[in-house]
Amino acid sequence: MNRRPNEMNENHQPLYDINRSSKPLSEAEALFWLKQDNDISMQYYAAWWLGRNRSTHPDTVPLLCKALDQRQKIESTSTDSNKVAYNAARALGKLNNRAAVPSLLQALQEDDYKLKEASARSLGDLRIEDAVEPLMKILAGGPQVAGSVQENSPRLKEPCEAILEALGNIGCSNPKVLSILKSFSDHDRPIIRGAACRALLQLTGDTCWANILMQLLSHHQLQVRRSILIDIGAIGWRPALKPIMETLAENSLKLIALRGLIENSSPSHPQDPSINEILLSMDQLL
Repeated sequence: MNRRPNEMNENHQPLYDINRSSKPLSEAEALFWLKQDNDISMQYYAAWWLGRNRSTHPDTVPLLCKALDQRQKIESTSTDSNKVAYNAARALGKLNNRAAVPSLLQALQEDDYKLKEASARSLGDLRIEDAVEPLMKILAGGPQVAGSVQENSPRLKEPCEAILEALGNIGCSNPKVLSILKSFSDHDRPIIRGAACRALLQLTGDTCWANILMQLLSHHQLQVRRSILIDIGAIGWRPALKPIMETLAENSLKLIALRGLIENSSPSHPQDPSINEILLSMDQLL
């Protein structure tokens, strides 16, 4: 699953001192380091490693769930043990194992913003329909509540972007879901608008939502343009080929978006332009 530019460093390795060893970590070593609790930095790295490498070892999901469940129930999110939990939540979303669902659903109920965000994304990546109701509950207050800004912080009260995207990825298009998504489609923040329109386009195929995304590709803020490129690639909306090529952003991100047009295109969405046309456009960017 494609991630946003400001999340790509959340495929994290930061707490791990790579100079400790010249050898890459093995799966057995990653499981060992995740299981122990004396070296938090190695736990953190091990959780990332197991998700990044799509570990299928039978101990992987139980150990990641344990790391997720053992987070500290405190308001502060600065503790290293909570950072391990964030990486565990992210890793569980990459492993396609429903045994992770109860722990992720429980983590979704916590007040910890980053934990809720990571859990929502993973539940969306796993397409867990049981997550739809709790995700909608978080957004129930709409843009005026969940989408309002926290006091003394640039953050919104809830991780709306991650939750909106999760609802789109899960694929449940009942009227309640669509109503909540539509309420965020004119949010003050363009990235939130983009997340809502991305989900609505996934669920309905209505080109009116695609048109808003295309307009956002011309937004004056580079970070918005980057975010929308990732959105469009994540849902494989092929009619966006020309607007993507014309977007003022890094070629590397355009390539990610174009690859998404090929890999993530839904049979229910337009299939023009063709894969060959997209590949030719990718060649122009190399």
